[in-house]
Order: sequence, then C-alpha cells, then structure tokens
Amino acid sequence: MYKTTQLPTGLRVATCEMPHMESVSVGLWIGVGARYETRQNCGISHFLEHMLFKGTRRRSARDISQAIEGVGGYLNAFTGEETTCYYAKASHRHFDRVLDVLSDMYLYPRLAADDVRKERAVIKEELLMYRDQPQQYVHELLTATLWPHHPLGYPVAGTTESLDRLSRDALSAFKIKSYVPANTIVAVAGQCDHADTVARVGAVLRARHVRAAPQFRPVRGRQTGPRLRFFSKAVEQTNLAIGLRAFSRRDPRRYALKLLSVILGENMSSRLFQSIREEHGLAYSIQTSANYFADTGAFVISAGLDEKRLLQTLQLILRELRRIARQRPPEEELQRAKDYALGQMRLGLESTTNQMMWIGEHLLAYGYIDDPEVIEKRIQMITPEEIKDVAADLFRNHNLNAAVITPGQNEAALRAALRF
Repeated sequence: MYKTTQLPTGLRVATCEMPHMESVSVGLWIGVGARYETRQNCGISHFLEHMLFKGTRRRSARDISQAIEGVGGYLNAFTGEETTCYYAKASHRHFDRVLDVLSDMYLYPRLAADDVRKERAVIKEELLMYRDQPQQYVHELLTATLWPHHPLGYPVAGTTESLDRLSRDALSAFKIKSYVPANTIVAVAGQCDHADTVARVGAVLRARHVRAAPQFRPVRGRQTGPRLRFFSKAVEQTNLAIGLRAFSRRDPRRYALKLLSVILGENMSSRLFQSIREEHGLAYSIQTSANYFADTGAFVISAGLDEKRLLQTLQLILRELRRIARQRPPEEELQRAKDYALGQMRLGLESTTNQMMWIGEHLLAYGYIDDPEVIEKRIQMITPEEIKDVAADLFRNHNLNAAVITPGQNEAALRAALRF
C-alpha cells in the first residue's frame, strides 16, 4: 500500500496509490520544529512557515494561493514541535502544478525584509488572539509547566520578545541549516503512480546543498513533585488542563496509552465525560489525548467549566485516575475502546489528505510507514492488565502538572487538591 524511495540527495518520496480517488494530496514535510529552537530564536520555525507563503523568485503571495485555489484546490501548512509541513490537495490532473508550487516555496522563498516586518506584526496579532482564547492558551501554559526551561515548553509561535529578535538574516540562516534533503519528505496520496511521482519530484527538487539534518536537545531529568500554573483572568469560563509526563512514540506501551485515553475521555461514552458532564453536570466538555515525541510524551486532560465547580471537577478527575490505576477495566469496556480507536483510524484513512499525513508523520517519526493492519493487530492484543499497568505508571502524584485560567483566586485550594 505504501512505497518509499530515497533519492541520491537523501530526500525521500513516499506514496499511497489510491486509483479510485479523484484527488491527490501532496505534503512537503521537514523534520524541524519548535523543539529545535533556543530561547533566543523561539518561534523561528513557525515564522519561517509563514514567510514561505509570502512569495518566491517566480511568484507573489497572491500567485501562490491562486495557483492552487484557481483549480479548486486547497493549500495550507502547520508547524509542530518536531515537524513542519506544507501541503495541498487538488484534482490529480493538477499534480504537476501542486508539486511545482510547493517546491518553489521550499527552494526559493523571497524572504524580503519588508515582508518579514509585516509578517512579524501578523504573528504578534496571532499571539494576542490565542491569549484571548483561554481554551487554547491553557494548553500553552500546561506545555510550559510540563517542560520547564526546555524547548518543548516554549510556545510554538514564539513570544513578542523573541519575534522582535528574528531578522531576515536569521530566518534565512535557519532555513539553510534546517531545510535539508536529509530531513525532507514528499508524501503523496491519491490517484498517483509511485515511479512516476519519484521521477517528477526528482526533476523539480534538486538539492543545491547536501547537509546533515539538524539535532534537538533531549529531555533530561525527572519531575519530582506536582506543579501548577495558575493564571487569574476575567474570563466567563474557567479552563483546566492536566498533563502527566508519559513516554516516547517508540515505546510499545503507546498502544495501551491510546486505549486508556479512549476509555477516559475521547468520546461521549468515556468515563470522564459520563462522570463530569452526564452524572454531575459540571462541565460542557472534557477530553483526553496522548502526545508523543521522539524521547518523551504526555497524557493530557482538559475541561471548560464554571469557576465554582473547579475543585469538585479536579477531585472527580483524580478519583477516576486513581480508580483505573488500581483496577483494570472490564473486557467489554476495553473492546469498545478498541473498536472506537480502530474505527476512527479506518474512517480517517479514507481521505487522501489523512493518508498523506499518515505517510509523513510515520516516515519522519520512525523511518518507515506503519501498515494500519499491523497497528490494528497490536491494538487488538492489548489486555486489561496492560491498561492498568500503564495507568499505574503514569498516574502518580510526582508526575502531575496542571494549568488553570480562571477569574477566581483559589490557587491555594487547588495546590492542596493536587494529590493522588
């Protein structure tokens, strides 16, 4: 189903041939993100992502968008902690156009000083926008709490101070160092042919410089006690985010952690949703997720609720974590979690964009592309005892982190409540 070819420069081309689809999705992935930065240049990966849309030697910013949107396509990008991705989707008839636009952005961005100045102001407005969205900003506070004094804890978009330090020369130097064939992947899914795709990519993405891929600073040290980031603000709804340090994407326990997340909070049947919303009526929404990185990870719980219900909600969450850490889930509950996780995976992979994302994420993270059927078998093998063991390993008092944005002043009570 998946095919991969490495070009002589080190750039990899990977495809998922879906001949029954009209569309083709193309992703240009670079193995660099926020954790490759320092406190001084925090936000430079995200800034550079913005700048690649501002024009190239051959195209203006409008030309870039019109080239894709003019044929009914879609063009976007995102920056994470460990990856940056530029991607587009269009009819397979326009594959050459899509590839040419993405390659032009990657190889020949203009990075004009005036564009840098204007885009810096735009990104600062983006920072202010997130500050005004507490359900978003609370996760930024939680990240800083989980990984203090480490690039994983820096805001992906940077800070006002770091953005002011980022010049045109700094952006250009970072791109030259970080956007290299050795950490670049072209992922294509939809109506395509692998050999033909490799030939076309090789023709337009010729490397001028072959350099080693950049490296990041690993996470060191262990957390020794619970931590709270308390942010008092006049908001209508209190937002709570809880994070517990977990393990890396290569840890075999990641499949059990995924199912634990489903059991606790990934849908309306989950324990936390049933307890917090349905039984006690304390919150409109509550959800969980598992985040993985090359050398570490995190299990996250978030909820939006009335400030007067915060302490009770926190106590109920911790009670549910204690319960699953001490008592394995029933077989039927675990099977429902498996069916949900696998159903979501299968439905998602019907999309050419999601297949392209699957290719890029797996190839950059692991060096190979996992077959969904292999993952399905691994998930089906997880036992209730494994779920309990993972919960017992993670849900410990010293491993607990929380961030709160609230109009209240109950910080002392919250700190006292952060006990398993």
